[in-house]
Amino acid sequence: MKKSVEEDVFIPLYPKSSVEDKSSLRSKFQERCFWSAVKLLSNILLWDGIVQEDTVRDLGVSKLLNRYLLLNLLNTPPGPDNIEKCSKVVACLPERWFQGLRSGSTIPELRNFCQHLLQ
Repeated sequence: MKKSVEEDVFIPLYPKSSVEDKSSLRSKFQERCFWSAVKLLSNILLWDGIVQEDTVRDLGVSKLLNRYLLLNLLNTPPGPDNIEKCSKVVACLPERWFQGLRSGSTIPELRNFCQHLLQ
């Protein structure tokens, strides 16, 4: 899993002007890379409860979500596309991570993602 996150994930950052046209090659390539990374996130987080939780959180959230996916989300204009992307990321997160947390709080690794959701 570590090797996949470190060597296989690539989401290019293009100027907004070159990806605003959803039919452009750059936009399509960036989207494919994003969704591939979301699939990897989902697969890594499925190991929660089997592999040590610290390892799963580090690889899935700290490295994959916060390094790659969040950058793309921050550069996606507000609207239906961003909402869909965020919803898919949230759907990957294990529910047990949030049990026992008080309302309005989250695990430390998700603070930046939560800030994005609030905005």
